[in-house]
Amino acid sequence: MFFQTAGIEVALWIPPLVAFVVSFFTSMGGVSGAFLLLPFQMSFLGYTNPSVSATNQVFNIVAIPSGVYRYWREGRMVWPLTWVVIAGTLPGVFIGAVVRVAYLPNPKHFKLFAAGVLLYIGLKMIRDLMKKNAANDNKANSERRFQELVRSYRSKTGGEATAEEKRLRPTTVTHFNLKRLGYTFYNESFDVSFWGIFTLSFIVGIVGGVYGIGGGSIIAPFFVTFFGLPVYTVAGAALMGTFVTSVAGVAFYQAIAPLYPNMSVAPDWHLGVLFGIGGMAGMYLGARCQKFVPAKVIKWMLAGIIVFTALKYMASFFGY
Repeated sequence: MFFQTAGIEVALWIPPLVAFVVSFFTSMGGVSGAFLLLPFQMSFLGYTNPSVSATNQVFNIVAIPSGVYRYWREGRMVWPLTWVVIAGTLPGVFIGAVVRVAYLPNPKHFKLFAAGVLLYIGLKMIRDLMKKNAANDNKANSERRFQELVRSYRSKTGGEATAEEKRLRPTTVTHFNLKRLGYTFYNESFDVSFWGIFTLSFIVGIVGGVYGIGGGSIIAPFFVTFFGLPVYTVAGAALMGTFVTSVAGVAFYQAIAPLYPNMSVAPDWHLGVLFGIGGMAGMYLGARCQKFVPAKVIKWMLAGIIVFTALKYMASFFGY
C-alpha cells in the first residue's frame, strides 16, 4: 500500500506487527515504544519527512488507551500521580513545540545534553540492579509482596478466584495536596513531593514537544530511581502522560501544516493508525502480563531502553 503523506510503500501487515512486538515489551515499563518506532520508520521504511514525528504521535494516541485501561482495571493507576503528570506535561509540550520551531531547527547540541542525562539515569539504574544485597526498602518489600500474591493467584486452577482478583487492587491514596502525594502499595507507604513530580513532568513535556517523542522513557525511570516508587504503580501514569503529550503534539503539527505548504508536516493518519492498531493490542497484553514479570526484569528492560536512547542521541550528535 502506498502512503501519500509519508511518500512510502509498505505491506499493510508490517506496521501493526512491528508496533505490537515493540509495545508489548515497552508498555510494561510505562514506555509507549514510539521512540523505537521513529527510527524504524526513518531507517527501514524510508519515511524521512518532518511529518514522521506527528505520525509517531498518532500511534501513541491510538495505542496507549488500551494499556491505561488495563492498569486502571487492575487498580494500579495512581490517579493523583497521573493528574500531576498531565498538569506538568501539557504546558511543557506546547513550550517545547515553540522552542523546536523558533530556536532549535537543528537541536543537535540539546540532544547531546539529553543523552547525558539519560545515560546517567540508565547507568544508575544498572548499578543499583547489580548490587547483590539490595536495600530492604519499602519499594522492594511491596514489589516482592505483589509478586508473591501474583504467583499464588497464577497457580490456582479452575474457578474465577474472585477473592484473589480483589486483592490484586493494591493502590490506595492516603493524601494528596499541593505539597505532598502519598499512597500505599501492599501495606507499604510512599510519599513524594507534588512540585517535584510537577517539575519533572513539565521538563519532560518540553523535551517531548521538541523531539516529538513520548516522555515515558524519561518519566518512568525517574519515578523508579529518584522518587523510589514501585515500577508496578508508575507505568500507567507514565503512559497517560505520554498520551496527553501526543494529543497536544498532533494538534500542533496539524495546526501549523498550512503554514508550510511545501513541506510534509501534518501526520500520515493512515500509517499512524496502522501502527496504533498493533500498538493497542501490544500495550493491552503488555499491561496485562506486567504483574507476572518480576520487577527486576522490568527495571533491566527500562534501563536498557534509556541507555539505548542515550547512545542513539550521542551517535546522532557525532553524525552516525
